[in-house]
Amino acid sequence: MNATPRPAAFAGPLTPNPRKTTSVRQLGQVDIAALRAAVLAIPEAQWDAENADKPNRFEALDKTRHIVFRFVSNFQDWRQSYDRPLWAQWRELLEPVLAQAVRPYGYANAEFPRVMLARMAPGGVIKPHRDANPAAKWPHKIHVPLLTNEQVTFFVDGVGYHFKEGQAAEVSNMAVHAVENAGDSDRIHLIFEYYDRDQPEPDWLPKG
Repeated sequence: MNATPRPAAFAGPLTPNPRKTTSVRQLGQVDIAALRAAVLAIPEAQWDAENADKPNRFEALDKTRHIVFRFVSNFQDWRQSYDRPLWAQWRELLEPVLAQAVRPYGYANAEFPRVMLARMAPGGVIKPHRDANPAAKWPHKIHVPLLTNEQVTFFVDGVGYHFKEGQAAEVSNMAVHAVENAGDSDRIHLIFEYYDRDQPEPDWLPKG
């Protein structure tokens, strides 16, 4: 992704959250059965319409399609996020999966600024990149595969990983990461961000 210019309001280097993994952190198996069934039933027309209206238009994502439920309203600040129209319809299916995935963190007061589905067709790629916008530097970035195949590889700093269905994992979005689907079926991940609202905010973040 292209680097985001730093606004004058930022003070000092934009140091990432020290709690974030620097590679991959396995979070354990979660129950995806109900969510997976609902996602596999989404009509192609809805995938196309939601993808056409998505707010995350980054060159590195190439042809990966998305359905976005929550998103940041300000690429400079993860504390500012909003619900998109489908969140209300899907939250009863999404929230149990989100809660199970983040249980290892133990945060009592937390938030999910971005929640989405990402669908990569056979032969699809996500180009090597770092998530450059400041709003991506603090929350944990978590993937839960809902549909995959053995030929899907997630790369972090050149090291390849395969995530099985229902196996939640935090990935380092500050490292150079990429994805390749060399199989003959789609890969669909639930991808979301998560942060502790009680954690002291970084000195470089504008107050308010």
